[in-house]
Order: sequence, then structure tokens, then C-alpha cells
Amino acid sequence: MYEHNLSPIALEFMNIKIYWYSLAYIFGFIFCIYYSKFLINNKLLNLKIEIVDDFVTWSILAILVGGRLGYVIFYNFELYFNNPLEILKIWKGGMSFHGGLLGILSLMIIYSKLKKIKFTELANLVVYSAPVGIFLGRIANFINGELIGRPTDGSWGVLYGAEKFPRHPSQIYEAIFEGLIIFFILYFFLKTELKKKFHGFAIFLIFYSFFRFNLEFLREPDQHLGFVFKNFSMGQILSIPMFIFGFIFLRYGKK
Repeated sequence: MYEHNLSPIALEFMNIKIYWYSLAYIFGFIFCIYYSKFLINNKLLNLKIEIVDDFVTWSILAILVGGRLGYVIFYNFELYFNNPLEILKIWKGGMSFHGGLLGILSLMIIYSKLKKIKFTELANLVVYSAPVGIFLGRIANFINGELIGRPTDGSWGVLYGAEKFPRHPSQIYEAIFEGLIIFFILYFFLKTELKKKFHGFAIFLIFYSFFRFNLEFLREPDQHLGFVFKNFSMGQILSIPMFIFGFIFLRYGKK
């Protein structure tokens, strides 16, 4: 059993505080730039390397805005409606993956039309490196002591604050399945002939939504939101259309 006593602050110098959550985003985007260039240089992505820096720069804005607005709208609209300035305090956490996905999808549609690039190639560029960003984000969630799991009697449980019962380290589960495992699935997918028939974008949508839906059973729903329908959380509800769209894209979006 582990007693959680981690600080959300990674570094503090004078009055300047650097949070683990911020570092997760920074290193996630840095990895995206270098890994995307690696894939292009090795002919695993059909894109010009010159677009990577420009596209990732716009992606930062799209993910931050989409992720934050998604959290505001889907998870805690009343709080932010009454305290709109709180929307800007992203260092406190409160980002929605599904909102970030909608943000990056919007960017890819616009960017592909302006630059005359195939939407699917941009989508593949994003999803091959996205799992590492997800992994880092979930680790930051664990450090922050947020998005906690449901009670467990397992020896690997985590004690938070004054609570007397351990909880599932659901953030770690998500970091492993939604992050590392999907990353390696997509990496090995790139090494097979399947990449000539299907898009990595569809594979990502299917596996992420599948893992997210099932892991939500081990994670407490947001206190202010609770279960949205029956015993299903908002994360599960939002994962259903994502899963369906992934299969549709797999079936009808063949290369």
C-alpha cells in the first residue's frame, strides 16, 4: 500500500512555480516533434518534414483550448460559468481528452485544406505520438492526486490524505494502457503490411476508447458530476461515439 504525499509542484524558484502538469505537456509536445520527424525520415509517414514544426505549434493551441473548453463544458460548466477567470488557470488541472481531440480534429480539417495535405496523413502524425503525451499527462494526474480510483483491497492501493481506505491507482492504469500499450500497438502496426490498408488514426480511436471505457469502472467519477447515466461516467459516454467512429473509419476509410 502506498500513501500519497507527492507535491504537484516540480520546481520552485523564488516566487516561480513549475508544475508537473505543465511539464507533462511541454515534454509531450517535444516528443511529438522529434518522433514525427523520425517517422517521416524513415518513410513511415507520407508527409514533408517541413510541416512538423508549424503543425505542432498550432496543435499546442488547439489541444489546450479544446481540452480546457471540453472540461469546462462537459465536466464542470456551472463552476466556470460562475467563475470565468478560473478557465485560464490550466496549471491547476482540468483538461478533457475528448475536448482536446475535438480541438485537434478541427485544426486538422482546417490545416489539411489550407496546406492541401491529406487529412488522414495529419491524423496519423498526431496519433502515433499522442500516447506518450497521454502517458505523461496521467502520471501528472497521479502526482496531483486527482482523477483518483475507486476503493480496492489490493496491496497496490493508494491512500490519499486522511482517507482510511486505499484506492486503485487508476491514473497509472490509464498511463499504461492508454499511453504505453497503445504507443507500442501503433509502433508495431507501422512495421506491418496493415499500414498499407488501414489508418493508424482508426486503430488509435478504437483502442483508446476501449481502454478508457473499461478503466473508468476503476476510477471515481468526478464528484461534482457523478454518474451521468445509470452507472456510466461522462468519460464512458464520450468514449462510445469515439469507438463507433473508429470502427467506421477502419471499415470505410481504407487506403
